[in-house]
Amino acid sequence: MTMTRLTPDLITQTYAAIKDATIRTPLVPASRLSLQLGIDLHLKLENLQHTNAFKARGALAKLLTLTEAQKKAGVIACSAGNHAQGLAYHATRLGIASTIVMPEGTPFNKVKRTEDFGATVIQHGKGFDDGVQFTLDLAAKNNLTFVHPFDDPHVAAGQGTIAIEMLEQAPDLDVIVVPVGGGGLIAGMAVAAKAIKPAIEIIGAQAQVFDAVKAQFDNAPTNFDGATLAEGIAVKTPAPANIDIIRQHVTRVDSATEIEIEEGVFDLLSAEKLVAEGAPGAGLAVIKNKLASYAGKKVGLVICGGNIDSRLLSTLILRGLVRDGRITRLTFEIDDTPGQLSDISRIIGEAGANVIEVIHQRMMQSVSLKEAELEVVIEARDAGHVHDIVSTLRGKGFRLRTDSGI
Repeated sequence: MTMTRLTPDLITQTYAAIKDATIRTPLVPASRLSLQLGIDLHLKLENLQHTNAFKARGALAKLLTLTEAQKKAGVIACSAGNHAQGLAYHATRLGIASTIVMPEGTPFNKVKRTEDFGATVIQHGKGFDDGVQFTLDLAAKNNLTFVHPFDDPHVAAGQGTIAIEMLEQAPDLDVIVVPVGGGGLIAGMAVAAKAIKPAIEIIGAQAQVFDAVKAQFDNAPTNFDGATLAEGIAVKTPAPANIDIIRQHVTRVDSATEIEIEEGVFDLLSAEKLVAEGAPGAGLAVIKNKLASYAGKKVGLVICGGNIDSRLLSTLILRGLVRDGRITRLTFEIDDTPGQLSDISRIIGEAGANVIEVIHQRMMQSVSLKEAELEVVIEARDAGHVHDIVSTLRGKGFRLRTDSGI
């Protein structure tokens, strides 16, 4: 049996096959970020793809290669997120039964979304790597076709169609930055892009705490150190076939810290009004870390998914506002007499800021008995605005400190 190889021809054929059932997502200029960073940045919005992630492309590509017998028997996959939903969506649309193995403890909303798309969900193991063998055993037992999220040339070819679209939409792109987990997306895109435009640079982006591809690319030790916000690219064992292609076609693989990834997600939301998950946040982070290397180039970044948990996103937004100085806590030591809080609130209000939380303590603090500690959380325009408010309050005789050290 001849092994299918990931080639430009396979990606071109796959593009023709999936084109009518996938969304040709926009490639848009990141106007505000380009201005802030001093580069020409463009964003490929795969967060607008079916199921809000690029994975739907590869899943459909694989499903279209199945025989009638395989379609009748059904498919199975191991995934906690975007691959699960992409496969469930297209399998149901094509009348194929799908089973998804998800790790134990997968958030309920992810399980429900996958079930809503028509899949049967089984929870097993602690993560992707734990669940693979169980999934393969289940596939063999029930004669199901296993659809791997990245170690499959047809799946990688489906992901590679993104590069075809990007270079049709902006033929003058000089660089494409691609988030990397198991390597299917970057392998497919690199093969497609280099066939169309050999001089183009392909840069990989990983989480520093899950840098298996970067480690293999650089012949360096891996770092696996806890959880990452970029959970969609948290893969310990990338596909060897993808690594071979990455070594051949990719310029380099960079990594970002968790704080940098968090800031990247926040920047995409605050500057471009885009809801993105952690993986594209890593992409933006590695660009910010090496801005000089992108100067004078037209840069494309794949916003590969937007399936971030809403509660996590709300916390991330608040943390971003705190980092930007737009939300800050003022801690006062005041005389425990009437009118103090009223005066402080009035001064803050007159300065154009909002008071969003007040904690007035008499018992649980180290100040003297006739004093009280007052914590006031305010929303301001920026750090400079906070500085002006603090100066005004101190000028009125109030003793206070801030979390930012102003």
